[in-house]
Formats: sequence, structure tokens, C-alpha cells
Amino acid sequence: MSARMDANILGLQGKRSLVLGGGYGIGRSSALILARAGASVVAADLDGDRANAVAIEIADLGGESAALQGDVTDRTQAEGMVHQAAAILGGLDVVINMIGFAAWGSLFELGDDVWEIDLARNLRHHVWVGCTAARHMIDQGTGGAIAMVASVSGIYGAPRHAAYGAAKAGVMSLARTMTNEWGRHGIRVNAVAPDMIATPRLRETMAPSGHDFEAAAQASAMPLGRAGQPEDIAGPLVFLCSDLGSFVAGQTIIADGGTHVAFPHFGIASSM
Repeated sequence: MSARMDANILGLQGKRSLVLGGGYGIGRSSALILARAGASVVAADLDGDRANAVAIEIADLGGESAALQGDVTDRTQAEGMVHQAAAILGGLDVVINMIGFAAWGSLFELGDDVWEIDLARNLRHHVWVGCTAARHMIDQGTGGAIAMVASVSGIYGAPRHAAYGAAKAGVMSLARTMTNEWGRHGIRVNAVAPDMIATPRLRETMAPSGHDFEAAAQASAMPLGRAGQPEDIAGPLVFLCSDLGSFVAGQTIIADGGTHVAFPHFGIASSM
């Protein structure tokens, strides 16, 4: 039997795709991977200049792209970006939503305002975006795929960022619930839970302290012994939206370099 090359093995050629948070870090990497796989991509971001820059990058690759600017913490804007993307693309097949940001402080320090902000930045917009996208996919009669970014902070404890951890646990629950409600329409919803990733924003945040993120990762209990990069999360997100993940639904893929499975007493065990 002869083998045949399949350039569209991901099944993303011509897919109409929206990436929220697509101007930066994991979102930018996701948008570029989708474009390289043949998808048409709308990059949406709070910073319109960053979204435009990614759209230009995609165009330079020979792909079809557009940019949107908006704030997903505002329901009208969140839903509006989904509607605009569907209008630009002539429909919607894939949505990747990676927007999230943590507030830091002990439980005693997190007031109601911080909880409200973190729920808005990390959980509520997934409901607004997901429901709006699902309506388009159902009306089209084509189904689709939605991938959200959760966090290991929603699996472990989340010391000094409890609101973020609780919201990210909610994202994983949403993926399961959305799949239960929309799966019969051919809509798959999944999530990826990263550990700390060396995104541009994290590097900028840590730069003033002189913290060496890569060195810390190498010295940690992480089995892979290296810092995660944006493309390490973008890859699983795109996989979940591709034909290769066509029977994966309601799941959360942990992408943490193996931290979740690390044996905490490895130092002792290795000396025995």
C-alpha cells in the first residue's frame, strides 16, 4: 500500500477562525499556526495595533486575515467581536479564547472588587463568547470547535491568586457543560491548562525583579526542565480545534512540562 502526503491533515484548510487575545503571546502563536494550516483568521485583541500586526504577519504568509479591537470584559463588546468575525469570514468554524489575567494577594487582601475583576477577566467572557459562537455554529448547521485557556491554578491550589484559580476551575467546568449542551450540534469545546509560560507579558512583569524564568524552570521539579513557550500552548489549542482532535470533547489538556506528574521526593529517591 502506498502512502500519500496529506497537506490538510489537520482539516483546517479554509476554516473560519477567530482568536481572542490574538495579538500577543499564546494568542499570536495560535493565530499564526492556524494560518499556516490554511485557516482564515480574525485576530481580536484589546490592543488594536497588536491585532493589526498579527493580521499583517498572516497576510505576509499568504493567508487570509483581519483584525478586531475590543474588550471581552464588556459583554456587548465580547459578543460584538464574535458577530463581526462571523460577518467578515462568512461564518465561524473555530474559536480560540485565551484571554486571562490574575490579580495577586492573599485571600484576606482580595476584596469583592478584585473578585469581580478576576471573574470578568477569566470566566464570564468565556460564557459570552462561547454562547455567541455556538449560536452561529448551530445556525450554520456545520458545528465547530471552541478551545479555551484554563490554568493549572484551577487544578492545584492557587495561593495569592485565589480568584484567578477559582475562575480557571470554572473555565474547565464550562468546557464540560458546553460540550454536554452543544455536542449534539457537532460543537466540541475543550480547554488547555498551562503552567507558567514565558509569554512577553510575564517576561515584562518579572524583568524589574531580575528574575531568571528559564533558570528557575531548569532548577524546578518540572520533568522537562525548561520554561514553557507560547507555542507550547498554542499547539494543543489548535490540535483541539483540528480534525485530529475530532473525538475529543469536554476535556482539559494539562500542558505544564510534566509538573503535574512530578514526584515531589525525586531528590531523595534518586539517591537510593
